[in-house]
Amino acid sequence: MNDELQKKVADAIRNPKNIGEMSDADSVGTVGNSECGEMLRMWVKYREQDDEKVIDRATFQSFGCETAIAVASLATELIRGKTADEAMEMKPEELSGELGPLPPMKIHCAELVQGALRAALSPEDHALGQAAASSDTKPGERVPTLQDSLNEGQAKSGGLNVRFLEE
Repeated sequence: MNDELQKKVADAIRNPKNIGEMSDADSVGTVGNSECGEMLRMWVKYREQDDEKVIDRATFQSFGCETAIAVASLATELIRGKTADEAMEMKPEELSGELGPLPPMKIHCAELVQGALRAALSPEDHALGQAAASSDTKPGERVPTLQDSLNEGQAKSGGLNVRFLEE
């Protein structure tokens, strides 16, 4: 990664935007690979604007590298005010925003963000009008956290269990 990109990523990581769970989200999308540990979950909240449903707010959590966190932070800002269709049309290089073009070894970071966004905005979840991380989540149930999802995937594969340290 070149020095300019490293500086931009470091700046984005120093003050990430829209990080954390959103309890009143209209939809939730999670993507990742539990074998390598990179996962990203995105929450989306809509509002009505000119008789159209647009993205009011988006937040994220990530178990991933700094570049994935930086792209997710920028993407949650870029999609604000867009319809679900407009946001779903965004390509990974657009979601990278001011980071600019990512090197080949980091393109997967923007693709991870695009995947979480598409999962959150997918027609199935979008039509439900509720937070739905998976088909196993019933209306009114707590949506599993990103840590829950990672642990579930690891348990199925016999891998490790992630736990956060108490402060």
